[in-house]
Amino acid sequence: MSIMDMTGTEMIRVENLDKTFTLHLRGGVALPVLRDTSLSVAAGECVTLHGPSGAGKSTLLRSIYGNYRPQAGRILIRHDGALANIVGAPARLVLDIRRRTLGYVTQFLRVIPRVSTVDIVAEPLLARGLPAADATAQARALLARLQIAEKMWDLPPATFSGGEQQRINIARGFAADFPILLLDEPTASLDERNRKIVIDLINDARARGTAIVAIVHDAETRAAITTRLLPLQAHGVAA
Repeated sequence: MSIMDMTGTEMIRVENLDKTFTLHLRGGVALPVLRDTSLSVAAGECVTLHGPSGAGKSTLLRSIYGNYRPQAGRILIRHDGALANIVGAPARLVLDIRRRTLGYVTQFLRVIPRVSTVDIVAEPLLARGLPAADATAQARALLARLQIAEKMWDLPPATFSGGEQQRINIARGFAADFPILLLDEPTASLDERNRKIVIDLINDARARGTAIVAIVHDAETRAAITTRLLPLQAHGVAA
């Protein structure tokens, strides 16, 4: 792990990233997904990853979040005023970055049994030390903005529709006002009205200086939030 001085408004710097998956159950076939991939994202930017299926868009997001460890390259995240290399960082640093700096919103909600919707949304705020009453108030405000009916706030979301669960996931991701957000198809299951609400949430965050990396297949949403496209291409399979 290394921490380097930071200048300017750069929030993410990916340098010469290589990521290959080895399919051990298929005779050790190597699947190269990312090769010499670089990226820089400044505060207030939304960089959208663009390319065909298999080009490594989700792999790049998960690598930035620390879920995947690449074979080569660095992923530098602005955290506490410096750039922290998340590749090979100690688990405690990765968890601290996720708690205070780096949010990740996917289209799927990890449903926790018997935990209410409002508590799921408030949890990132409580983890940062916000008083429970304030965290609950902010969670309720976001759920209202995302048009989750108040009668559902105290219920666990296991039986909610896909679109409702996705909006809860969005509320949870945006609640803590992270300096950096990773968005993986945040509007995939939403109707036009709710898609517009989420677009406004994303653009409001960007206007506050949030640095965003997104995967968005819907062309209208992509055009509405993107400040810069990063094209990626598939690399195929190697023996």
